[in-house]
Amino acid sequence: MRKISLLITLLFICLLSCSKDSGEDPIKAIDRSANLKGPGESANEILSDSKYKNMIIEIAYVAGYAPTESAISELKSLLEERTHKEKISVIKKELASPGKDSISINEVFELEKENRTVYNDGDTLGMYIYFSDASSDSDKPEEDLVTLGAVYKNTSMVIYEATIRRLAKNSLLISTADVEAATLSHEAGHLLGLVDLGSPSVNPHQDPDAPSHCNEGNCLMRAELQFGSGMAKMLAAKRGSSPGFGVECIKDLRANGGK
Repeated sequence: MRKISLLITLLFICLLSCSKDSGEDPIKAIDRSANLKGPGESANEILSDSKYKNMIIEIAYVAGYAPTESAISELKSLLEERTHKEKISVIKKELASPGKDSISINEVFELEKENRTVYNDGDTLGMYIYFSDASSDSDKPEEDLVTLGAVYKNTSMVIYEATIRRLAKNSLLISTADVEAATLSHEAGHLLGLVDLGSPSVNPHQDPDAPSHCNEGNCLMRAELQFGSGMAKMLAAKRGSSPGFGVECIKDLRANGGK
């Protein structure tokens, strides 16, 4: 009887353990370390197919601040044009507002840790883009300096959608989709390692006054495209058409495994 009682006790303990294991959140089991590097550090992995042959982009947006389909399509086209990924797919996730007028990069990253579901997995690279209803806490509107987007990890960026909409609303020559597309493409350029952020320059072309930005005229990686006033002027001059990467930036992408 004592042996039977002991076996029943051990069986009960085993069942409790198994039940606990089966109830774990599968997201917590994901290895996030490959997506916690600095901006530009995964440039070659994004550009080439040596490690990751596919890409999934997770678009997380605050309710009411979803990006336009045309801007996402333009970002996808840019990545298909410049990387060697066989398949690039996009998933979307609506989030509640954090209820802030302005937000810091650290706060954006905390929100990512709570809500991101797509990470590097097997032969697929995961990218995360958060569309915020708050402005950047580094904005200086009195100096006409407002930030439209920023990268903060090797596969993560934030787009200040509320700021973009205000900027577009104040111009008759550019639309929200125009500004979104140019901002997304500019920030994608940083994730691709431009300029000297992870994709070394074949020839020097870095703006001496703006690290990781290009000094070529009409290049997507010029510093003014990071901020509202510069973006508005460049897009207005081109009637909403977003500039592409300059010759030197394309050389750098190709030298680091891209097209």
